Amino acid sequence: MSELVSAIKSTIRDVPDFPKPGILFKDITPVLARHDLMKDITARFAEGCRDKHIDAVVGMESRGFLFGVPLAMHLGIPFVPARKPGKLPYHKVSESYALEYGSATLELHTDALARGQRALIVDDLIATGCTALATAKLVEKLGAEVVGFGFVIELSFLDGRKVLGNYSVDSIVAY
Repeated sequence: MSELVSAIKSTIRDVPDFPKPGILFKDITPVLARHDLMKDITARFAEGCRDKHIDAVVGMESRGFLFGVPLAMHLGIPFVPARKPGKLPYHKVSESYALEYGSATLELHTDALARGQRALIVDDLIATGCTALATAKLVEKLGAEVVGFGFVIELSFLDGRKVLGNYSVDSIVAY
């Protein structure tokens, strides 16, 4: 196990029965409090996209913002927020999807990505993969290309990678 993986795993807090009974929530809040880990996570993602010619980083509301913005800044490229309904003020495209405990919708501004741009989608965690897939569909609705996904945590027992099919998936820590 790498030093980074070990540091992240020892810092993540397990919260039982959140948001409902039977779920063991992986709380990244303690990771956010450690600037050294945040810098290392950003560097790790940046290294993984070195040869991918990425034009933008897309982050899913809201924890994807926390990892996507520093990565975009590190790479010197734009950050694009995928937001919940009612949060974006301009023209937008929407994609609805099922969650393990309900349903949700994400939106992008119609001018967030240009046709042919290459985007990396980043979030804190992949569970079932439905949120990530909806975000990929939004990127593609705008004519941009999904280069891949970056996740800090992967709950591999939920098979989110399978939902993402042939997309490239990079996760740092797997449970």
